[in-house]
Amino acid sequence: MPQYGQITPAQAFRLIGTPDAPAILDVRTEEDIAALPRLLPTARLIRHTEIATLTDPPGRAIIACTKGRKLSEGAAALLRTMGWQAEVLEGGTLAWEAAGLPMLPLSLLSPPGTPWVTRHRPKIDRIACPWLIRRFIDPSARFLFVAPTEVEAVADRFGAIPFDIPGVVFSHRGDQCSFDALMDDFQLHTDPLDRMATVIRGADTDRHDLAPQAAGLLALSVGLSRMFRDDLQQLEAGIALYDALYRWARDGHDEGHDWPAGRPE
Repeated sequence: MPQYGQITPAQAFRLIGTPDAPAILDVRTEEDIAALPRLLPTARLIRHTEIATLTDPPGRAIIACTKGRKLSEGAAALLRTMGWQAEVLEGGTLAWEAAGLPMLPLSLLSPPGTPWVTRHRPKIDRIACPWLIRRFIDPSARFLFVAPTEVEAVADRFGAIPFDIPGVVFSHRGDQCSFDALMDDFQLHTDPLDRMATVIRGADTDRHDLAPQAAGLLALSVGLSRMFRDDLQQLEAGIALYDALYRWARDGHDEGHDWPAGRPE
């Protein structure tokens, strides 16, 4: 059992990926980061000496250091005096790593809030990828939808990360989708996300044999694209759709529905 003000890695990971996930603050020293240059999903690096200057509105936060001791205990206690509901990650990043939970390679991470850019009028992959980025990589990421011919130029001029166009890092690879590419490179493979990826791949590549849910996802995605002229409004509606798909993949994938029960053939 975790002590007062602590949360286990397994409990913390259950919160990540959901709409009300807490902020994850990594207060490790530079030496400890160099020894393990990876972050918890959505984590933000902040020096323990800068906690008192944090200007974010108070909310729920999980504080991680290497072993879950003095740095995270002190940072969490200080945040509580500022109105935060702050908890210490029990055992720190070492316990998280030992549990085999996903960690993001620090070398791939851009500053929080970095824009991502893709083709306008999204359908499936261009909604699924932003969902994955916001829920597991950078909650503050912004998404630019532009004319297909201008994606790379906009990426260059505005310091954005291009995705789901030919010839860029985060795009289709063989029979895999851009969603798969993000999962591969950011090392986000878990059973629920792999289950989601199969459905997304089936819908995005018109291979409904991969998962029976793929046809339904395609239908809903086409419907959303017809409902919204504004790509950002469509994105926000689509985020809710993928939140539901994630909860199905995590908690309800083996659940069926038969009502009324015992109806005649």
